[in-house]
Amino acid sequence: MKYVWIAAGLLACPAALAAQQPSAPTKPTVTAALSLADAIAVARDNNPTYRQAVNNGGPAAWGVRNAYSSLLIPTLTASGGMSYTGPGSQTFLTQSFSQSVSTVSSFYDLGLSWQLSGTTLSQPGLAKAQQHAADADIAGAQNVLITSVKQQYLTVLQARAQADLAKKTLQRNEEFLKLAQARYSVGQATLIDVRQAQVARGQAEVGLLRAETQVSVEKLRLFEQMGVTPPVDVASVQLTDSFAVEAPTWNLGELLTMAEQQNPALKALRAREGAASWGVRAATASYGPAVSVSAGWSGFTQQFTNIDAIRRNEQLQLQQQLTACNETNQIRLNAGLPALDCSIYQWGSSYEQTLVSRNSVFPFRFTQQPFQARLTVTLPIFTNFAQELRVSQTRTQRNNLDEQARARGLGVHTEVSQAFLTLQTAFRTVWLQDTNRAAAREQLQLATERYRVGSGTFFELLDAQVAALRAESDYVNATYDYHKALAALEAAVGRSLR
Repeated sequence: MKYVWIAAGLLACPAALAAQQPSAPTKPTVTAALSLADAIAVARDNNPTYRQAVNNGGPAAWGVRNAYSSLLIPTLTASGGMSYTGPGSQTFLTQSFSQSVSTVSSFYDLGLSWQLSGTTLSQPGLAKAQQHAADADIAGAQNVLITSVKQQYLTVLQARAQADLAKKTLQRNEEFLKLAQARYSVGQATLIDVRQAQVARGQAEVGLLRAETQVSVEKLRLFEQMGVTPPVDVASVQLTDSFAVEAPTWNLGELLTMAEQQNPALKALRAREGAASWGVRAATASYGPAVSVSAGWSGFTQQFTNIDAIRRNEQLQLQQQLTACNETNQIRLNAGLPALDCSIYQWGSSYEQTLVSRNSVFPFRFTQQPFQARLTVTLPIFTNFAQELRVSQTRTQRNNLDEQARARGLGVHTEVSQAFLTLQTAFRTVWLQDTNRAAAREQLQLATERYRVGSGTFFELLDAQVAALRAESDYVNATYDYHKALAALEAAVGRSLR
């Protein structure tokens, strides 16, 4: 009976393990103020692509547990079942077996098995290397996620800055319209100036509308990167972080050294290469012998469904034995020998109880079978080159990963160098665009004053306005190109540099 409870407990273990699996994340609440750190935190919990990489860590961890368990703990299996056999006859070879009464039966079987070989000895190292590779893949996916969220966050800030610039342009064009109307009312300007001012204001309104729409569109893309559904009123979400432009003080050699050690994609490939090396060891170890140990316990029950037929058969057998005993006693008495006790062959309540007890065994009163144990030593001699094929495949995989890691190292060197040069160029561009912006502002101020006093035309004022708008827009773009170049450099290096 104790084996039945053991088997039930083992069968219940998978359900308990399944209940421990992590559930899907709940939908986060996005507040009106959103910082970059909050956006990255929400993306870690909800970005679908990143979560797929994180999910791969679970099987890798269980692979390590399975490797150590297979090496140290034998496998335990439990099985059981019930069956029904109706009355009739069965033929096996030339022999026929018949039964006139149907039967029900049950059985259980508990088995232990354990194997030791070079392959099982190498499995823990292989599983740990694969887990390390899975962790490296997760780190690489996280680096890609942070870079994507950061770049999109900067894009939203850039669009918002362009919208602020469009708003200032609209305000300036409204002032120009008032100035043109005032000059026209005193006869110092023509109606053409007023109409040009009205057209400029209308174009500024269209530009502001498009800029504000672009801000909302970029916010929607940011929420997509975060992996959450944006609020209906996406304009109510405001980004709170700001970033200063600072001169790059890093040394290219130091950045290359850091990237060599910390670039997630390069580390992931090296981890995969290490796992492939363990795969070669496991394949090579299959040439050695394997030792297998197994043990088993089993039992069965068989019960007749019609007790009356069994009772009649038992009574008939006892009657035959009683008749034979009486005949024997007659012979013994004639020979002067004492008679035998024939009362033991008379049907009574004791026989009835014994018969009922012996037949009432289904389903858990098992008759235990003899214990079985086996030790097997296996040595592969010729396997049709299957082992050689496996070793060749694993070595090729390792060599290919080694080449991929080397190629990725060259790519990282190029990416870091390119990102560093781009960052330096972007910083100098910001300084130049700031100088151009100051000059364009001064030009616009002079053109405004000239038009106000009647020394300049409205067309000159519009030209100065367009030049100032272009300079302001170029400065905004240069500023955020700098921040995006820095984010790209951080992604190539594999760590934050701010």
